[in-house]
Amino acid sequence: MLTAKFILALAHLLPLTRSAPQGFPASGNGLWYTAPGDVWSREWLPIGNGYLAAMTPGGTVQETAQLNIESLWSGGPFADPTYNGGNKQPSERVATANTMQQIRQTIFSSPTGDIDNIEELATDAGQYGSYAGAGHLLSTLNVTGAVSSYARWLDLDTAVAKTSWTQAGSAFQRTTFCSHPTQTCTQHLTSTHTLPTLTFAFSSVIEGLPAPNITCNGKDTLIVRGQVSTNPPSMVYELIFKLFPGSSGQSQCIQFPVPSGAAPNGTLSLVGGTSKEAYVTWVGGTNFSQDKGTSKDGYSFNGPDPHNALLALISTPRVLNGGFSLDLGQKPQLSLSTDQLKAKYLEWVLFNYGRYMLFSSARGTLPANLQGKWADGVGNAWSADYHSNINIQMNYWSAESTNLDVSSSLFDYFEKNWVPRGEYTAQVLYNISRGWVVHDEIFGHTGMKGGGNTAQWSNYPDVHVWDHFDFTNDVAWWKKQGWPLLKGVAQFHLDKLIPDLHFNDSSLVVNPCNSPEQVPITFGCAHAQQIIWQLFNAVEKGFAASGDTDTEFLAEVGQKKAQMDKGYISEWKVDRDSQTDTHRHLSHLIGLYPGYAVASYDSSVQGQEGYTKSDVLAAASVSLTARGNGTGPDADSGWEKAWRAAAWAQLGNKDMFYHELSYAIFENFGDNLFSFPIFQIDANLGYPGAVMNSLIQAPDVANISTPLAITLLPALPSQWPSGFIKGTRVRGGITLDLSWASGKPTSAQFKVDNSIVSRQVQVVYGGKVVSEFKTAPGFMKSLNHFG
Repeated sequence: MLTAKFILALAHLLPLTRSAPQGFPASGNGLWYTAPGDVWSREWLPIGNGYLAAMTPGGTVQETAQLNIESLWSGGPFADPTYNGGNKQPSERVATANTMQQIRQTIFSSPTGDIDNIEELATDAGQYGSYAGAGHLLSTLNVTGAVSSYARWLDLDTAVAKTSWTQAGSAFQRTTFCSHPTQTCTQHLTSTHTLPTLTFAFSSVIEGLPAPNITCNGKDTLIVRGQVSTNPPSMVYELIFKLFPGSSGQSQCIQFPVPSGAAPNGTLSLVGGTSKEAYVTWVGGTNFSQDKGTSKDGYSFNGPDPHNALLALISTPRVLNGGFSLDLGQKPQLSLSTDQLKAKYLEWVLFNYGRYMLFSSARGTLPANLQGKWADGVGNAWSADYHSNINIQMNYWSAESTNLDVSSSLFDYFEKNWVPRGEYTAQVLYNISRGWVVHDEIFGHTGMKGGGNTAQWSNYPDVHVWDHFDFTNDVAWWKKQGWPLLKGVAQFHLDKLIPDLHFNDSSLVVNPCNSPEQVPITFGCAHAQQIIWQLFNAVEKGFAASGDTDTEFLAEVGQKKAQMDKGYISEWKVDRDSQTDTHRHLSHLIGLYPGYAVASYDSSVQGQEGYTKSDVLAAASVSLTARGNGTGPDADSGWEKAWRAAAWAQLGNKDMFYHELSYAIFENFGDNLFSFPIFQIDANLGYPGAVMNSLIQAPDVANISTPLAITLLPALPSQWPSGFIKGTRVRGGITLDLSWASGKPTSAQFKVDNSIVSRQVQVVYGGKVVSEFKTAPGFMKSLNHFG
């Protein structure tokens, strides 16, 4: 059998295709190449359905598809039954409360309002673990001879990866895709002549996994059962591969003899017959269960064996197609493969690629993690976990506005992974008896990690929970899931806010806090204050629809919101801002984007020392300039440039928006358009959000009585003079179609959902209100003149 390494080495011997391959979308909506991929993170191509994922290098004689199962993690309670999510023990509650009080007093009494560290509050993460790869599927053809007419591509219209080549007088095409409805993935091979012998084998060696048990189940099914680790132990995973041999082929499953004590091994093969096609379909799962993450279940997360459920899933797959569309007026350049293409056309492809990666990774049981659902090896950067300070949020920036229904797994994750033990963390770490808090991963890790400066990397959930309701007005969901999530976070923060005893100005502040991911540990951080203020606004706006009768809670929210230090631009309340601080995070500007405490500043609501909205936005611009272009000494990542691009767009600076966006493409995306130097998918998934913010803006507002301003083409760069958007979603249950030419809007159509809360809308272009209307169920409005 030829090895994967040998086959990948053939890449350099294959003749080049001179134009996009036959079958590649004429629109250019895809990625294509003239040689197989070599480096996993820079050249292989992703497919997925949320439950499963795979990376394909585009081999010929042998294809080496790397596999993923969304819940396959090392560590957690599977590795250590005493694992407690990085929390203090119940017996430590009183001592921890005393420590917390001492830390707060030290911070308030310090001339500089800070403290060196809060390690006494932190807890070792223990068996935190990591998201892990699930091995490789090796597909081998018994054919020899020179390869010609080679091409591989990812079709973003149909969500399939394809490889085509000619060898030994036959034209071959291998198609790989994953179906969300059936929770399966499939590899389909065709030939213009009878297929030679085709063999499928599973390898755990490349991934670094322990040898699994590989057994035959009849003549057409191969079952793989294993663990990520045996010492310490881990959850069980299972993959089932079923071969469909075509109309006249024959399936064969061979169980190999192995040494005594060794794990069983076997392969699937297509043998004999005259079939010109065959495909293998696989399913996978683990015994992880979110429903077992409660105190009642001992936070075990240990669910049923996946075997029976997986057997029921094997079937013929289907493909999903989408509805939203964007045109930036760019012509596809089909004469150059994606790895050779450094042109404006890539800006549009990357937008569609980001949406593709989100719906390919977010629609399973778990949400998209730091790498979506694509991970290679048993350990990945930052565990490929669910960072709650910006990363998981950035993944979903474009979900609502580009009409992707992908958020249910995110909200289930909050409810089932974070809330149960987050309530315990609130009690034992903060001595707060109501609500919940989280500081990130799959096994309910809610405690504060060690490291000295992790005082407040927590509680973004309100951003997505409220936005989902504001965009959809799904009252049934709001009452059942959205409101309980939001209320729990708000209850925690009601008790976490304390009077400022440093300035003694009667304001309420968070103490301790830090501005993710920077020192110092201090009080009144802009990041925390802005998020909590927006959270309390969401409570007030969403209370009526919730069906909640707890008016005392609502009154307390209003009272403490009025007392809060609003924390607008200065990153820390004790001013220590530096014009040479080029830190990768824009934490103090969370209220500019994706939030609105800065973007929608209203002096009548937020009045602070007589500042106007223009003053606040001008200060944000100065601060954003000082933060640099995303290539500071601490990092040079794509996600930080995407965030800066979105922030510049919010300020209406089209030149800086486009500079950051194009700089990210030049500096931080590989041949397969994965972000680098270290693959973090938030760059890919944040990119569409940044683009959308340059074309349409409708930031939230403090209360429903304030008109919703929908700004058209607020930061349209000159490089995109014409184009259109169809099916974009705006707050208030509004769908918008927008076209533009010569850098100016030519038409805008607004359509309001049937189930909405009526609100006043202002349509803004060029700094002027060009139309006003009040929404009503089914309301429609068309604009063709803009000033």
